[in-house]
Amino acid sequence: MSGQRVWLTGASSGIGARLVEMLAEQGSEVICFSRRPAAAGSAMVKSIAVDLADPKATRQAFEEAALSLPANRLVHNAGAIRERPLPEVTQGDMDALARLHMGAAVAMAQANLDCMREAGWGRIVLMSSRAVVGLAKRTAYASTKAGMLGLARTWALELAPLKVTANVILPGPIAETEMFDDIAPPGSRRAAQLAASIPIGRLGRPGDVARAALFFLDRANGYVTGQALYVCGGTSAGSLTL
Repeated sequence: MSGQRVWLTGASSGIGARLVEMLAEQGSEVICFSRRPAAAGSAMVKSIAVDLADPKATRQAFEEAALSLPANRLVHNAGAIRERPLPEVTQGDMDALARLHMGAAVAMAQANLDCMREAGWGRIVLMSSRAVVGLAKRTAYASTKAGMLGLARTWALELAPLKVTANVILPGPIAETEMFDDIAPPGSRRAAQLAASIPIGRLGRPGDVARAALFFLDRANGYVTGQALYVCGGTSAGSLTL
């Protein structure tokens, strides 16, 4: 069963919620870590409540779950933005998002290294953001999301002998997610203008990103590691204004 179990952070809404649905449909057991429970439309879904910005609570939750529910397929999807112009960015912003985006990823991987070693393979997927190529008012967000690229590339090399891959997905503007809808509410002029500025001509949807995650999680795709996949409608090829 270890090959059929997936750990997923940030599973209560948006991209995470859609990925839970798709994994459960494929018969995978999904262990979800987030402040709010994931929608349990299947007996295959289990939620563990934890604030992933709290390092002590995060490590404890992961270590306890690994005792009885270890996994060799991991997706770190949880994230937060903290939109601020540079003069207003605080050390607290930087520290909080570093803990959430990078610290939680490290703790998640460490808790399951034994499981991956025993299984003889593993998959790690980190959810970064198109913002890493530049976006105004995203100092803390873009920099810590960029740090996830370094994590994945390092782990791709370190864990290759264990047949464990590590890859990154960088979503662009994805509608039907709390973070995006807070910035550009559904039906708003801002959302319409943004959609029109995207080369592909529409906003992304949670399923667009979830399907990319399924590719990286597939055991058959063990020759792809240390890679960054932009799921952004072409916005990483040019400028974007939110």
